Amino acid sequence: MTRAFIFPGQGSQVVGMGKALAEISPAARHVFSEVDDALNQSLSRVMFEGPAEELTLTANAQPALMAASLAVVRALETEKGLDLARDAAFVAGHSLGEYSALAAAGTFSIADTARLLRIRGEAMQRAVAPGEGAMAALIGPDLATAHAIAEEATEGQVCGVANDNGAGQVVLSGHKTAIERAIAIAQARGVKRAILLNVSAPFHCTLMRPAAEAMREALAAVSMRAPSVPVYANVTAGPLSDPEAIREALVAQVTGTVRWAESVAAMAAASVDRFHELGAGKVLTGLVKRIAPGAAANAIGTAEDVAAYA
Repeated sequence: MTRAFIFPGQGSQVVGMGKALAEISPAARHVFSEVDDALNQSLSRVMFEGPAEELTLTANAQPALMAASLAVVRALETEKGLDLARDAAFVAGHSLGEYSALAAAGTFSIADTARLLRIRGEAMQRAVAPGEGAMAALIGPDLATAHAIAEEATEGQVCGVANDNGAGQVVLSGHKTAIERAIAIAQARGVKRAILLNVSAPFHCTLMRPAAEAMREALAAVSMRAPSVPVYANVTAGPLSDPEAIREALVAQVTGTVRWAESVAAMAAASVDRFHELGAGKVLTGLVKRIAPGAAANAIGTAEDVAAYA
């Protein structure tokens, strides 16, 4: 059995995530305390108690999802003897989940990862004025069709593929009017569904360039080590181990496409036959089952999941 450990991105957050695990696992509690201290904020209270509106804020959701994921990692290490260097062929994460994967593999400390994700969330929110950007999910088309729809909708504005999630799920991002045109074009082409997403900013498109520059500066100031296992980068859909290459990939990721379908398919082609999603929700587990149907996939996010891990 060859395993990969994968980490969820924004949208998987839910009030209460990590609370039960923190109640039974000292290692998980320590992660939440470390993140709270790094941010000078009781983010764990927001995670455990809400309100949902506060947790959903990009600047909170990103470090919160990382904290939930790393709490699971530390609980598995302490209580189940998990050793990523021994037990995993690769790690990967969807968008902000790539930072969680890197923290799990030892490239960043948990405290530094929390601070980086706070900077990332705030910079993404500032990059585009409210109401100027949007994102839409296209359900049904292949990637080439999605690219063609985006190109037709551009008309001098920004409209591009933000996420290739596989199995006919592609997300577009850009100027709001261009995204609205893309939805109309998709509907005219007979795309099964084209849905405007409830997001606070147009992530993973060139409108995020100011945020990319903020991350370049932030990442240059943070200590990085080679990961204990290779990390599949969103923008290359290939494994990276060199810290400088990882830094450049993280900067490019802010404006680049999350090539999730290609990443999962490549890991499966490299003999990965079991994927474990660590943290909140089961979104990536569902995607893996459709992208690599020959592989097993499961989510580990609750105290019960940790107890059942073998």
